[in-house]
Amino acid sequence: MKKTNDLNSTDRRSFLKKSGIVMLGSTLAYQTGFSNPLFGSAKSTIKVGLIGCGGRGTGAAAQALAADPDVVITALGDIFEDRLEGAYAALTTIDSKRVKVDKKRKFIGFDAYQKVIDSGVDVVLLTTPPAFRPDQLTAAINAGKHVFCEKPVAVDAPGIRKVLAAAKKAQEKNLSLVSGFCFRYDLPSRAVFNRVLNGEVGEIRTISTFRNGSGNWSNPRQPDWNDLTFKLRNWHYQNWLSGDFIVEQAVHSLDMMSWAMGDKMPVSATGTGGRQVRVNEIYGNIYDHFAVEFEYANGAKGFHFCRQQEGTSHRNTVDVLGTEGSAFVNVGMRYEINGKNNWKYDGPKKNMYQVQHDELFAAIRSGNPINNGEFMTHSTLLAIWGRMAAYSGQTISFEQALNSDLVLGPKIDEYNWDLKWENQPVALPGVTKVI
Repeated sequence: MKKTNDLNSTDRRSFLKKSGIVMLGSTLAYQTGFSNPLFGSAKSTIKVGLIGCGGRGTGAAAQALAADPDVVITALGDIFEDRLEGAYAALTTIDSKRVKVDKKRKFIGFDAYQKVIDSGVDVVLLTTPPAFRPDQLTAAINAGKHVFCEKPVAVDAPGIRKVLAAAKKAQEKNLSLVSGFCFRYDLPSRAVFNRVLNGEVGEIRTISTFRNGSGNWSNPRQPDWNDLTFKLRNWHYQNWLSGDFIVEQAVHSLDMMSWAMGDKMPVSATGTGGRQVRVNEIYGNIYDHFAVEFEYANGAKGFHFCRQQEGTSHRNTVDVLGTEGSAFVNVGMRYEINGKNNWKYDGPKKNMYQVQHDELFAAIRSGNPINNGEFMTHSTLLAIWGRMAAYSGQTISFEQALNSDLVLGPKIDEYNWDLKWENQPVALPGVTKVI
């Protein structure tokens, strides 16, 4: 097969068609331009349901309330009652008059997501662990709901293909689908990456991204927890629930790499990684560091480094080196271009999490839906692909990564509190199979 770095090329389209994978056009990056008659300019109540009531979900619901004065939270769903009640208490503190969730619309259990979707809401905030997102997103789109979908959107390639199909259906139904890749909604990031895409550093030759930080939270096992409860309470340490931390957290850096490259996909990935300090049971089966090289068809290289280790230095940066200059992002601090077109960002800053919801609800009101389906799947696939390369110790092609049939966890309808699901062993490069 002829190598190319363009997912929309003839060769890639042929491969995707043969593989049964539906890709979306480049117009899906932001607004699709189709009219949605659900609200238009009418000043009517928008009913919102939250699926996944942890900290991120509660924050997303608060931002939805702030985005539009006629947003009302009418349903909550989670597998854990304490999570749901915690979110309810926090949201009623923010605005009790617009949190209209009676007992009948507080849904607990593995089927809570479907009950929220079926409860009469207009918009779903999807903030469950990543393993659940492909099926829950599909259910929401099938039911005709607008969706805010947290990142990442899947933990394996079969999940990616489900999300691509759901995003295409959202386009056909004129539904908004806004992604939790929040840096796409960050004003300084938009400014610098728009300049990169406009050619102000010339042709890109290398991109280096770092996401180095300390460890993550954990919940010690309690006497009344069974094994599945323990794993779900610490979902980010189970690779079948989180995708490993390169997928769950560091994917933001890979999203910025993909953004700078115009969301063109590489042709191959080679990586390494391991588990140096995460050796206790509570850390499940994930790594604590990764290093991945992505190669593009034109010879450009993308390098990604990430770690989660206590006592180590922190870094969250993107370096773009082009033929006419370089761009540098130190997240939250510096945004600049050096070379032929020197520039530093000195414009306004807004809460990027709030901007996501402001733009989502404005799109619903205007009848001009936003669809982030393409870039959110591209970026998530990059992270899954990097994990595959590191876990296996093999160079993995785009086709191998996208067409992999390896499923990490159980099917969504198999979940129940008696489910026995053993973690896969910690990956051993040269031994672990990922294809």
